[in-house]
Amino acid sequence: MEKTLGQKIAYFIAITCYLAGAATIVGTMLYQTTGPNDVIHASMMASVVFFIGCGVVLHVIATTRLKGLISGHSVTETPSEILLDKN
Repeated sequence: MEKTLGQKIAYFIAITCYLAGAATIVGTMLYQTTGPNDVIHASMMASVVFFIGCGVVLHVIATTRLKGLISGHSVTETPSEILLDKN
């Protein structure tokens, strides 16, 4: 099934979020902490969770089959069968 423009955009942004999450993981590992209560290190770890979470949500949106989901009709039904079903 053909993906919509919105799904293609969501997929591109999901990949971007995954890459940003990976870059933040690398940055977190390279950052020298100043102590056990370093707020910058905690913020970077929270950013990793945010980027990966956004990537997962957008990836699911991009790969979901949307046709028939909103209308409630099967994908295999033709428009004439849908119209005949209403009578």
